[in-house]
Amino acid sequence: MTTTNPRPASVGQSAEDLLRKLEAGLPNGEIPAAIFGNEDVYRRELRSIFGRCWVFLAHESEIPAKGDYVLRKIGEDSFVVVRDEHGGINVLFDACRHRGVQICRADSGNTSHFRCPYHGWTFNTKGELVGAPLWRNAFGGMSKEDNGLSRAAKVATYQGLIFATLDHTAPPLEEYLGGMTWYLDLVFGLNSHGVEVLAPPQRFVIEANWKSGADNFSGDDYHLGTLHRSVWEIGAFPVPFRENMLGYHIQASPGHSLSFSMAPTDDEPGPKFFGYPEDLVATFDTSRISAHQLDVARRSRVFVGNIFPNFSILALPMTEDGANHPPTGILTIRTWQPKGPGKVEVWNWFCAYKNMTPEQKERVYRAGLGTFSMGGSFEMDDTEPWITVGRTGRSVAAEVLDFSLNYKMGMPGVGIAKRVEDWPGPGIAYWTRYEEGVQRNLFSFYTEMMRAAPGEWPSFRFPEDDVAPGSTASGSPA
Repeated sequence: MTTTNPRPASVGQSAEDLLRKLEAGLPNGEIPAAIFGNEDVYRRELRSIFGRCWVFLAHESEIPAKGDYVLRKIGEDSFVVVRDEHGGINVLFDACRHRGVQICRADSGNTSHFRCPYHGWTFNTKGELVGAPLWRNAFGGMSKEDNGLSRAAKVATYQGLIFATLDHTAPPLEEYLGGMTWYLDLVFGLNSHGVEVLAPPQRFVIEANWKSGADNFSGDDYHLGTLHRSVWEIGAFPVPFRENMLGYHIQASPGHSLSFSMAPTDDEPGPKFFGYPEDLVATFDTSRISAHQLDVARRSRVFVGNIFPNFSILALPMTEDGANHPPTGILTIRTWQPKGPGKVEVWNWFCAYKNMTPEQKERVYRAGLGTFSMGGSFEMDDTEPWITVGRTGRSVAAEVLDFSLNYKMGMPGVGIAKRVEDWPGPGIAYWTRYEEGVQRNLFSFYTEMMRAAPGEWPSFRFPEDDVAPGSTASGSPA
């Protein structure tokens, strides 16, 4: 007997077809697998997501001096992030105004000018055209002011993190981040000395879709006990798996989500402040954050989050060698740079508080390299499943069979996670971490951005965001 699929799908579905299915399926926790591999979806993402949203590019500590620059990406396009002679930060499209030739040929450095190798047009660190060979003969009478490098529409920083957007209609950065600023302050604002990157970013390419990284770092904790089981076996992480699953999933604001592994009470044994050394914790200037933020940070073992679209943050205690070095708090930030529907380049930085001792910074860097790097134990675990997610998303079978993925965890009647009404920070919170609302939040905002008309923006607040952060009692397990 032959059976038929009641919902046949056409091979080579359009982005619009898949977005309709995504929008219809999300309320039921279903996502079409093809969005992780469809070429038409990917081309639309470059314009509707990366061509509009605020995108993380660099940390201020990477360009501390006038003339310092780094070469970074918005979508697939290169931009020079440079500090000019007045200390301002500029984000310049890496293309000469004359013929569109790349003007920056190094990943980082220090310079007073960028010179196009084709015809010699020369630009200063503000992107202004300041000279060209035989200017009077070739272009006499033409305005130099109108021929500078193209710039990102808007540039802004938050807690030392440099973001840019190509869309002149984009809201201010802090409005776009919404409730996520409360959590960035909690991680990056603990110390008046601030945070710095420890080295240039690692870069490595995976044959996966960029959304798999964003999905995972929005708060996929369910995979820890299976995919990362060996991490516990070798003593790389100090909190037992079941205890580690205690904590909260927070939809900080539309699109931006995070997860805390957290002790239920302040007097619980185990790491505090993400596992940072006690002598460092003693230097934290906790007057810079609220009492509620301090309580959350003190009880936190792990912070993992994603700022839409592709900027992820992770703070937790780790060691690369449990037999010789106890776990210590590490902070890694990363971007999932799209390179096609089936390829992503991971950019991975390790960060430390500036007042850490050289020995503490070295320990952080080595622990990070051994766990969350291209050769680290966690990274090697994660990349293999993401590769197969992308392969499934590109498959004919996923389209023909109308294959959808299950994102139902934490929905009413599914699992043990419950909504927490007295969480002290902004957003929608659930206890425990057996929950996928954080991913549904990612894809809900993704859908709105993909379907928004030029100049239109989704809301950056949830309908229930009518209570000021910190105005309620401390959060507790439901």
